[in-house]
Amino acid sequence: MRRFPIILKCLGVAALLMSAVMPPSVRAAPQPGGWTANDDDALLLDVRLGKYRLGDGVRGYVTPEGACVDLADTVMALDLPIRIDRKAGRVTGWAFAEAQTIVVDRAARTEQIMNDRRDLDSAAVRDTPEGWCVDTRALARWLGVSLIPDLSNAILKVESETKLPLELQMERRARAASMRPAATFDLKSLPQASAPYRAWRTPSVDVVASIGGLSDRRGGMRELNASYELFATGEIARTSVEARLASDRKGRPASLRMRAYRTDPEGKLPLGATTIAAGDVTAMASPIVSSGAIGRGALISNRPVDRPDTFDRTSFRGELPAGWDAELYRNGQLLAFARDRSDGRYEFLQVPLLYGQNRFEIVLYGPQGQVRRDYRTVPVGLDSIPPGKTWFWAGAVDENRDLVSLDADPFNAERFGWRGAFGLERGLDAKTAIAGSVQSLVIEGNRFNYLEASLRRAIGPSLAELTLSGSDSGGRAARLAVLGEFGRTYLTAESILARDFGSDRVDPGVTGLHSLSLDHSFTLGRTILPVHVEGRYVTRASGVSTFDLGARVSTTVRGISVTALVDRQRQIVRHGLSPPDRTEAALLFNGRAGRMRLRGELRYRLSPESRFESANLIGEWGGGGDADWRAELGYDASLSRGRAGVGYIRNFNHFALTASAEAATDGSLAAGLNLAFSLGPDPAGSGIRVTHRKLAAQGQALVRVYRDANGDGVRQAGEPLEKNVQLAAGRVPVDSLTDAGGRAIVDGLQPFEPVLIGVDASSLADPMVQPATPGMVVTPRPGVAIAVDLPLVAAGEIDGTLVKAGGGAIQGIDLELVDMEGRVVRVTRSEFDGFFLFEGVPYGGYLVRIAALSAEAARLTPVIGARASVGAKTPSVHLGAVAADPLVRTASN
Repeated sequence: MRRFPIILKCLGVAALLMSAVMPPSVRAAPQPGGWTANDDDALLLDVRLGKYRLGDGVRGYVTPEGACVDLADTVMALDLPIRIDRKAGRVTGWAFAEAQTIVVDRAARTEQIMNDRRDLDSAAVRDTPEGWCVDTRALARWLGVSLIPDLSNAILKVESETKLPLELQMERRARAASMRPAATFDLKSLPQASAPYRAWRTPSVDVVASIGGLSDRRGGMRELNASYELFATGEIARTSVEARLASDRKGRPASLRMRAYRTDPEGKLPLGATTIAAGDVTAMASPIVSSGAIGRGALISNRPVDRPDTFDRTSFRGELPAGWDAELYRNGQLLAFARDRSDGRYEFLQVPLLYGQNRFEIVLYGPQGQVRRDYRTVPVGLDSIPPGKTWFWAGAVDENRDLVSLDADPFNAERFGWRGAFGLERGLDAKTAIAGSVQSLVIEGNRFNYLEASLRRAIGPSLAELTLSGSDSGGRAARLAVLGEFGRTYLTAESILARDFGSDRVDPGVTGLHSLSLDHSFTLGRTILPVHVEGRYVTRASGVSTFDLGARVSTTVRGISVTALVDRQRQIVRHGLSPPDRTEAALLFNGRAGRMRLRGELRYRLSPESRFESANLIGEWGGGGDADWRAELGYDASLSRGRAGVGYIRNFNHFALTASAEAATDGSLAAGLNLAFSLGPDPAGSGIRVTHRKLAAQGQALVRVYRDANGDGVRQAGEPLEKNVQLAAGRVPVDSLTDAGGRAIVDGLQPFEPVLIGVDASSLADPMVQPATPGMVVTPRPGVAIAVDLPLVAAGEIDGTLVKAGGGAIQGIDLELVDMEGRVVRVTRSEFDGFFLFEGVPYGGYLVRIAALSAEAARLTPVIGARASVGAKTPSVHLGAVAADPLVRTASN
C-alpha cells in the first residue's frame, strides 16, 4: 500500500498540469460601433470557386465595414479541418495545406497564421445569433485566399493565385455532387448491388518478385538474392479464402499462410456475427490479459469490423517482406518504426489512442523504393459506447504457428502454445458499458487461466475504464485508464497494480505499471509547437524499477514537417549499483520542396556516451506520366560508411517495374530489380486479366451503363449501351470511361466498406438524358468483381415562380427537388423575380421544397406543397406561382 501516496502525488501533478493548460473563460466580445445583427442586414450567399458551387450557402450580415460571413457555414462549405471553440474563444486548424495553420484567440485578441502573429482587429469577429460572423477580409487573410462578396448576385467568390487542393479534386467532388443522396441519406436506403458467394470463384493473385545482387567489400561477401511473394484470394464452398506464399532470399518457400473467413458488416452471419474465420487468424486483445496474437486457429465475433479491441488502445499487424521497413503515424506524427523480422510480419501493439479522431497512416518502404500506404481512422468518444447492444467474441489460436509450416523451427514457437478466449461487452446507456471475458494463455511455458471484468464510463469530455483480473494461480491485477480532452490538452493515463500476476500486458514479476502522456500545442511567438510528453514508471518484485521519459516536438518550417524526439531511460536497482541513464535523440523531417518529396532522419546518442549514430535522406519525385524517381543518401557512424542510391519506378498497364542501384564509400555495391503485377479472371470476358493494380487485396466492380427505354430498371435486349460515360465511386478515382459495350471496371475498392457507384451526369453528351437513380451501393470483397447495372432515362424540366403567400417574388432561396423515395435529386436557386428551373430531371414524380438553411434564414416554411410529374407526355412541367408560407414560431417552456 506504500505505492498509493506516490500515485496520489502523480495524480496531483497531472491535475496541476491540466489546470495550467485549461483556457480561461471567454466573454462575448463587444460589438464595435454599437452594431447589432438584424434581419434587414441578413445575407445568404452562394459560395463559388471558379465554376464550382460549394456547400449549401453561407449566412452573413452587412456591417459598417463591409460584409461578414458565418464562420461555421464557411468551414463546412470549404470542407476545412478547422475547429471552433466558442466557449474557449478559439479557432484552430489549417486551411488547404497542413502547413497553413490557423490559431485565433479572441481572449488574447491575437491571430496567428503559420508564423505570422498579429493583433486581432476588433471588427474582425462579431457575435450574431447564428454564431461568429467574420469579416471577409480577415477571413481571407486566415485562409490565404481572396474572398469577394458580390451582394447584388448573392455570391461569395473564392479566388486563389494557385489552384487549391479543393479545386484540383473538384472533378471528383462534382461527380459526388451528382450523387448528392450519398451524402444526404444513409447508404442503406439506396439500391444495393451484391455478389452472392459461390462454391468456387477463380482466385485473383498479386505477385511481387525481386532479384538483386550485393557485393560487400568490407565483409568480403558476394551474393545474388531472389525472392517472391504471392497473395491470392478466391472463394471455396461459399467462403472467402486467402493464401500468402513467401520465399526467403534464395527463392526457397519460407512461409505459407491461409485463411478461410466470412465478413458481413451488417451482422447477418450465424449468431449475428460480423466475422467468422479459421486458419491463420489474429486473436482479440483485452485491457490487462491479452495483447492479441497471430497463429493458426479460429474466431467468431459480432463486433464492428473496424472497431479496436479496447477503447484506449489499438494494434496494427500486417505482412512485411524481407528488407522492408514500416512506419506508423498518428495525426501526422511519427509514433513507431519497425524493421523486417524472421516471421515476415510487422506489429505495432497496444498503440495509445487520443480522445477524438485518431487518423493512422502505416507506410511501408521497400528496398527498391516501393512505398505502400494504408490509412485507418479510429474515433474515440461517446459513440464508442453503443447503448443497448451486446457484443461477443470467441476464439482459439496456436500462437506464432502457421497453419502450414514450411520451417522446421518456427519463430520462437517453443515459448508459445494454444490460447483461447470468450468475452462479452454490453452498453448499459449512452455513457456506460461493461465487459467481461474468460481467457487461457501460455506464459513462459506455463498455462494460466484468467477472469477479466471492465466498467467503462464517459465523464464530461473523457472516458474512464476500470478493469479487474485474476488468474487461477492466485495472481491479481487492477487497471485504471483515462482518455480525455481538456481544452487544448489531450490526456492519456494508465495505472496497473499487480500481485503475483503475469500476462501479455503485465510481465511476470511486475508489480506496478503507471504511465501518463500529454499532448498540447503551444504558441511561442509566431510559432506553433505541438508537444507530446510521456512518462512511464514500472516497478518489479525483484526491486528493479525503470522510469522512461519521452518528449516529441513538431513544427513546420517552409512546408517541411520537422519532429524532434528525445527518450531517456533510468533503471533503479534497490540492492546494488544502478546502470547509467540512457538518452537518445532523433530529428525526423518529412515534406515537399518544389516537386520533390523529402523524408529523412538524424539519430544521436546523448548518454552514457555522446556520439552521432546515423543519418538518412530520401527524395522522391515524379518523372512524368506513370514514372517516379527515388534517391537516397545515408551514413552509418558505427560502420563509418556512407552510401548513395537511386531508384526508378514505372507503372505499365500490366505490371509495375522498379530498378535500383546503391554504392557505398567502402566500395560496396548493390542493385535490384522488382516486378509487381496481378492476374485474375476478367470480369468483362472469359479470359485472364493482367494489371499492375492489386486485384487480390482490393475489391472491384464491373459497371454497365445502358439506356432504359421503358423505365423498368432492367436492361432488355434492345436497349442500347452507352459509351464514353464517366463513373464515380466515392473517393476512388475512376480513370477509364465506359467502352463500346457500355462497360467499365472500377478497381481499388476498399474491402467491406460500402461505396456508392454512379454515373457522372456532367459526362453525358445529351442533357436530356440523366441517371435514373443516384447509383448502386457496393460492399466490396477482396478479389471479387461485383456486377452493377446503371440505367439512363430520358429527362425533362420543372419550372415555376416562388412568391410570398401575400404576393411578391422571393429571390435567392435554395429549392430542392425530392423524388418519391425522399431523395434530393436536384437543387436550384430562385432568381431576382422568383423564377426557378430544375433541368435534366429524370422521368418520375417529385416534390419541391425549400432547403432547410434557406427556410431558416428567410423565416419560411420548408414544405410548399408543389408537386410535379415528368414523363414522355409532359417532359416540361410549369408550376406557375408557388406560394411560400411564413414560418410560424411557437413558444415553449
